[in-house]
Amino acid sequence: MGALFGKPKKKEGGITDQDRAVLQLKQQRDKLKQYQKKITVQLEKDRCTAKQLLHDGKKDKAKALLRKKKYQESLLTKTDAQLENIGNLVQEIEFAQVELQVVEGLKSGNEALKKMHQLMSLEDVEKIMDDTQEAVEYQREIDDLLSGGLTQEDEDDVLAELDDLVKQSLPDVPTGELDVDEELELPDVPGERPREKTRKKEALAAS
Repeated sequence: MGALFGKPKKKEGGITDQDRAVLQLKQQRDKLKQYQKKITVQLEKDRCTAKQLLHDGKKDKAKALLRKKKYQESLLTKTDAQLENIGNLVQEIEFAQVELQVVEGLKSGNEALKKMHQLMSLEDVEKIMDDTQEAVEYQREIDDLLSGGLTQEDEDDVLAELDDLVKQSLPDVPTGELDVDEELELPDVPGERPREKTRKKEALAAS
């Protein structure tokens, strides 16, 4: 029995010792059923024969035949018990094989979990969880701001900073009046009189 429920050893063709045991038990079961069928037919014949013997006045022979019939009936009862034992044993072996498959599956699952735990430690998981929580909180703050969560003071600060950026982006504007002679320098033209050059400067300054 102990060998039957141990770890199955695969033979040639992928058949285990447990498979062979189940097959042998089922073959024995079939033989017992054939024996039962044979005995049942014989008992019916003996009964008919004993009845005929009594009819012929052969009481002693009929009695001896009924004794034989009674013994065969006891054998038939024993075969019923043997069939029940064989059926129970087959079920136990088959169930043990299923249990073994479950155990092997659990073993494989535990090994897979161990490998996963080796790839990611508890500290890594905690760090990921912390980073995720920080990201969620940061996104919540952004959502609050976009949904109008700023105070009036915050709005004033934003407008002040915006004005400051606008001023920094504008070019410098010269102050005071421009001296036409200093600011507007025209190239000399051969034969051009100084008075004509001055009129050009005044026209440019007025434009």
